Amino acid sequence: MKKKKSSGGGANWMDTYGDMVTLLLCFFVLLYSMSSISEESWKALVMSFNPLADQTITVTPGGDGPDADADEQGGQTIIPDSELVAKQQEIDITIEELFQAIQQMVSDEGMSSSIQVTMEGGKVYVRFSDTVFFDGDSYVLKARARDVLAKVCAILDNAADAIDEIRIQGHTAQAVANRRNPAEGDRFLASNRATIVTLFLQEHSSIHPARIISEGYGQWRPISSNATAESRAPNRRVEMIITGRKLDAEALNDALSQYITQSDEDMNVQDQ
Repeated sequence: MKKKKSSGGGANWMDTYGDMVTLLLCFFVLLYSMSSISEESWKALVMSFNPLADQTITVTPGGDGPDADADEQGGQTIIPDSELVAKQQEIDITIEELFQAIQQMVSDEGMSSSIQVTMEGGKVYVRFSDTVFFDGDSYVLKARARDVLAKVCAILDNAADAIDEIRIQGHTAQAVANRRNPAEGDRFLASNRATIVTLFLQEHSSIHPARIISEGYGQWRPISSNATAESRAPNRRVEMIITGRKLDAEALNDALSQYITQSDEDMNVQDQ
């Protein structure tokens, strides 16, 4: 009679158990390694998302504990809420005065039928009929348009510190009610008109160029029907949207402020 060979399986569970413990150890080591990050690695991560990020490391003068200076965070001075509110109120008042000044200018020029000025949500909206600025299918500024824009620039200069950005938007009308405009000509005309007005503001006002944006929408944002010549007229327009600064957003180092700082630094390098 042959003896049965022992399979030796009684101790196999130890191998499995050992493998499991080893994997758990590796897992906890991995978690520990991820719980801290070097300064250089952090910089690389931040710069990958925002190349314009400030790499300067600042330290709170009072430390991070209960004895830290309450008015300082990370080396950046924090404006007390009451002061921030007061400064924001000054900005809001300045934007309101800008709105009233443009309204008065339009009235003085006798152009209330071709220039509409409204204000909503801290933004001033100025709508110019295309006849104010351009001849049909043209993006060359009329002499009268230059006079009007020069007066607008003077008003903007008086409120420059309160302005966050100015958007210039070009619009066209659909020439034939049941047929779209040729896409290329439509977009180019709207964009070129917005760009020409933008260039005038950049060259004749103190507003930082990074704060002036041109946009061309063509026929695609009408405010009236295109069924008749009379109803199409309001769609041919240039709009100016002036936005007031919001200090709470600027405290977060918004992208616009970073671009302005970077462009100014680049200009200083070129001037040297």
